[in-house]
Amino acid sequence: MLNEGRDVARHCAVWGSPIGHSLSPVLHRAAYAALGLHDWSYDRREVDEAGFAAALAGLDATWVGLSLTMPLKEVAFRSATTVTTLAAVTGAANTLVRDPDGSQGWTAHNTDVHGITMALRVAGCTDPSSVLVVGSGATARAAIAAVSAPRGRVVFMVRDRVRPETLAQARQAGLAVEVVHLGEWATAADVDAVVSTVPPASVPGLGSFPEASEGSRRPVVLDVVYGSGETALQRAARDRGWAVAAGTDMLLHQATEQVRLMTGRPAPLAEMSHALRLALRDRREDP
Repeated sequence: MLNEGRDVARHCAVWGSPIGHSLSPVLHRAAYAALGLHDWSYDRREVDEAGFAAALAGLDATWVGLSLTMPLKEVAFRSATTVTTLAAVTGAANTLVRDPDGSQGWTAHNTDVHGITMALRVAGCTDPSSVLVVGSGATARAAIAAVSAPRGRVVFMVRDRVRPETLAQARQAGLAVEVVHLGEWATAADVDAVVSTVPPASVPGLGSFPEASEGSRRPVVLDVVYGSGETALQRAARDRGWAVAAGTDMLLHQATEQVRLMTGRPAPLAEMSHALRLALRDRREDP
């Protein structure tokens, strides 16, 4: 992206609502420091769906990248002038990067897919062919895109019904689809991974969470929420022999892709990971 003209300030930020908890500034600022991009800045801004269009239109040409969190991933996708394949497949963008032609347009990316893939891989789940996804929103669609097998399987755990666009994505990918109600954990017994994309307090029935299946590798639970310590789902999974992937690993790896896309440089993973560990430690110690 825009890595030339380093005497000109470049601005990036994370937008969402709520946004005060976001650790994205920690990661991106650590990357800029390691890369010597001292004229780059990265901040956070409270923006909701109603205010998104005006906020985006108000950015001048020094703004080169945005990270988007809830509830902006779909409205950001619709605002882009160019859409990458993964963003198109998922119908959601967690990243907007200024088009390189100097226009006022933006390209939509979905680096959540990379974040989920890497978080599962770090926990020992490589190339999952079957996944139980709690929820069916934008992040759930990123989890579906992380299923590698062309004839894989996805189980949706939802309160009511699966969102039509999410169901369509799974079927277009050739995945076998099952739907269960929240708290019905029997089908989790034979999947490679469980990915929860909903608030931890809304995940019921954990007393019936299954024991890890026997096999060459342990199944993995990924709760994408981070920042409040271990969730009830993570505790239940760990107690029953599952491997647990940290939501912060997803955060870290989706951010490395954002840094690469926004700056045009390979992301300094070690420095970003170190900064994240320090921030998490400080957050735990903060009374």
